[in-house]
Amino acid sequence: MSEPDHNQGACSQRAPLSLTDDHIRRVTRCVAGHLHDPAWRLLDDEDLDRLAARLIGGRSGPIPVFAYGSLIWNPGFAVGARKRATAPNWHRQFTIPLTHFRGSPETPGLMLALAAGGQCEGLILEIERGTEAQSLRAILRRELVAHELAANARWIEVETAQGIQEALTFYADPVDIDLEFLPLPEQALRLAHANGPAGSGSEYLLRTAEGLAAAGIHDAYIWQLQALVAAEIDRWCLVEGAR
Repeated sequence: MSEPDHNQGACSQRAPLSLTDDHIRRVTRCVAGHLHDPAWRLLDDEDLDRLAARLIGGRSGPIPVFAYGSLIWNPGFAVGARKRATAPNWHRQFTIPLTHFRGSPETPGLMLALAAGGQCEGLILEIERGTEAQSLRAILRRELVAHELAANARWIEVETAQGIQEALTFYADPVDIDLEFLPLPEQALRLAHANGPAGSGSEYLLRTAEGLAAAGIHDAYIWQLQALVAAEIDRWCLVEGAR
């Protein structure tokens, strides 16, 4: 299969999703393990507040967060306005290895990040006014988790219908992480079988694809990947059922 087109955009005649909730039910199972790497030093409330103050600095007005993955379908904070946005010179890519959360040492997973090149369509989610302190705590606790990951927040330039602006995002060219750059079929194989205490890799992919579709965004990479994951789950379940 050819490499995915990272110039992601709207598609007037897109194929329906191949990956379904039935696929998720067939492969998701309860896995004991760690939600986070046990070697990490988790951020406490004071750490989160200091990090938020450093990231926000003297910026005024609503705080814009650029969502490109799970924040689209599960923001976990009070959202005010939301709008479509494009991040030039970035694209989605499953490169962050997981042996915890939605993965385990036996069934490792992958998490989305932003990689340089192409473009990425997503959403600007503005933190609702009056909730800045608690919302930033919630976002940073969820996205950065630990001191070892605290450098993975940055401001990037995005384009909206109202013009160019900066937005806060996470894991754009991730640092302090040993990334895995796998060919597309290997990404699909990993996600199809990944399970951890927080759920499965296939569910993460499906919810992201559904969230993008609901926002009117078509990402050729995500659509190719979900079709490959669905096919691998069908193949694997057929083999297992024949045993």
